[in-house]
Amino acid sequence: MDLTINAKTRSTTGRANARRLRAQGRIPAVLYNSEGKSTMLDIDEVEFNKIWRNVTPSTLINVTVDGTSHDVFIKDAEYNIRNDKVLHADFFEPAADKAITMKMPVHLVGTPAGVLKGGFLLKQAPEVQIKAVAKKMPARVDADISGVNIGEKFLVKNLNLGDGVTVITDAEVALASVKPAR
Repeated sequence: MDLTINAKTRSTTGRANARRLRAQGRIPAVLYNSEGKSTMLDIDEVEFNKIWRNVTPSTLINVTVDGTSHDVFIKDAEYNIRNDKVLHADFFEPAADKAITMKMPVHLVGTPAGVLKGGFLLKQAPEVQIKAVAKKMPARVDADISGVNIGEKFLVKNLNLGDGVTVITDAEVALASVKPAR
């Protein structure tokens, strides 16, 4: 999937101008960089929705602003809950050489051996905090719990996230455990 959004800089602000943009099928947006500078943009609604609905907050996408390419995260998207249309989007462009910290949900993968023997799975910590350079940030954190038996825990230190990714969450925090049936 191509994760590129074409954007134009905009100079107009305000509610009336935002409504006018939305009527033309465009979404007002802002691009923030690591130095605190911001650039007002407008992006195509269809193009944004194709990407926004299929990525995680830690997925790096490409925004091309007037011919200049930027690797960004979707920081926030404000949408109307009645018609599910995006009203505004915020992008964040991290510094290429600086590590950033993110809280990411943990996805438990596999069926624990203890569950197959009659135990039941307890999900404990739903997320971990990780630190990495933007290019090495994983799209999601998967924990393979298939080897967990009854009475055992899957700890943060058992995660394998690859080179360049540091887990900040305490290594002894349990992500999941298998308890015996009563």
